[in-house]
Parts: sequence; C-alpha cells; structure tokens
Amino acid sequence: MKIRTFFYTVEQGVVGIFKNKWFTVATVATISACLFVFGIFYAIAFNVANIVQTAEENVSVTVFFDEGTSEEGIEEIGEMIGRRSEVYRYEYISAEQAWEDFSVQLGEYAEGFTENPLANCANYQIYLSDVSKQNQLVNYLKGVEGIRKINKSDFTADTLSGINMVLIYVFAGIILILFAVSVFLISNTVTMGISVRKEEINIMKYVGATDFFVRAPFVFEGMIIGLIGAAIPMGLLYYLYGIATAFVEEKFAFLSFLTFLPAYEIFQYLVPFSLLIGVGIGFLGSFFTVRKHLKV
Repeated sequence: MKIRTFFYTVEQGVVGIFKNKWFTVATVATISACLFVFGIFYAIAFNVANIVQTAEENVSVTVFFDEGTSEEGIEEIGEMIGRRSEVYRYEYISAEQAWEDFSVQLGEYAEGFTENPLANCANYQIYLSDVSKQNQLVNYLKGVEGIRKINKSDFTADTLSGINMVLIYVFAGIILILFAVSVFLISNTVTMGISVRKEEINIMKYVGATDFFVRAPFVFEGMIIGLIGAAIPMGLLYYLYGIATAFVEEKFAFLSFLTFLPAYEIFQYLVPFSLLIGVGIGFLGSFFTVRKHLKV
C-alpha cells in the first residue's frame, strides 16, 4: 500500500464514522452490549474457578508411618512424595506437633494426659496440584515401604472435580453462545450501514477504483468502531467490578470462601482479548459485507 493510499484510507475511515452517525452509534452499542455481557461472564468464571482452586489447595492426603520408622526413613519418604507431579506441597507433622494441635481442641481435658497419646501419629500432609489425581497418588503411596496408613477424602475430591468439569462446560457454552449472538447482531448492523452506502460504492467502482481501494476505508472504519465498542464496556466493567466485589464482601462477610481476584488479574487478560475481539469483529463484518457490494 502506498503512503498516500494509506492516509486516504485512514482519513475516509474516520470521516465515515462521523458521516454515518446513526450507523456508528448502533454498531458501537451492539458491540459494547455483547462484550459487556461477555466480560461479566468472564469475570464470574475466573472468580468461581479461583474459589474452587483455593478449595482444592486445602484438600490433603495424610500418610502415617510404620512404627519404628527412622527419621532418615521418614525423610526419604518425603523426598519420594515431593518428586510426584500430583503433589503441590507437603508438610511434615511430628507426633509432638500433632498432640499440641489436638490438645488445643481438647482444652482443659488435655491436662489429664501424662504421655503423648499420639506418639505414633507423625505424618505427612500432602496437598495436591489437582484433586482429580488423588487416586493416582494414593495408589502410588500404597506401594511405598514404611507407610502404614493413608487418609483421603474421596467425596471432597470427587465433588471438586465434578464442579470443575461443570464450570468448564457451562461457561464454555455461555461464551460460545454470546460470541455467536454477537457476530450475528454486529453482522446485521454492519450490513444495514453499508447497504445505505451502496450507491457510494457503485460510483467508486464505475470510475475505476480497485476492490481494495473501495473496501479499505470501510474495513478501517469497522475496525475503529470495533475498538471503540470494546473499550467502552471494558472501562465500565473495571469501574463496576471494584464496586460489586466490595459490596459482596461487605454484605456477605460470613461467606469466608468468597475471595475475589484483584481487578488487575481479571482485566490484564480480559481487556486485550476484548479489544482484539472488537477489532476482529469490526474487520470481518466490514470486509465480508462490503465484498457483497463490490460487483456492479
């Protein structure tokens, strides 16, 4: 593309935005509405996934050792556990620490014990990187020499794994539906706008303009409109996200598991992705719609 042609394209694209105000407003509103709804579901999905992940990190498998296992043997078992891909982290709980923690729960009743009743209860608390791999880890641990007992929670692991799968399918379905509706609405809006300017396209073709020369200003115009249509809901969502999360945390403080991600963690991916979608929809909508009117 020549420099002169490039500046002509930019100039005509900007002029087209202000020349067809109602078309611009309608297209921006359509893109903004679709991406606003998309952004809401995106923020909800990421926060719910974060809550589930936090719950997963608190699910642990506990292993107890054979009586008389040496400290070296316990350390060796710990090293073997640490090398497993299923393990997020693990923590050694000595018999003394186990009794100290338990005696806090017993309160004054703990004073009646002269010896540690949990003398053989030293253990490793193993936290998983993915709860769906709990059985895989347990099967491995059953074959490790020196381990006499393994405590696990099948119900919790299965429940969290099920929630993860449901979330993936539900939000993927919602996002696909929203995207399909967005493309349909925006395509129709762009079609109406360009159909009104069909005569302008025909005149340009009759005087010998190439398809590229005719199409370029419309495509650039569509991309600018898509960019504006994406920027507006992102700014609005960023403002509303802080208000909404603060309100929920204040009014539902008793729900301690409701921990929301900071705004920057949500929007550092949502903003560029939404802007890309807006520009992409503007480009595709204009490109294919103008192509229908190039044959005169």
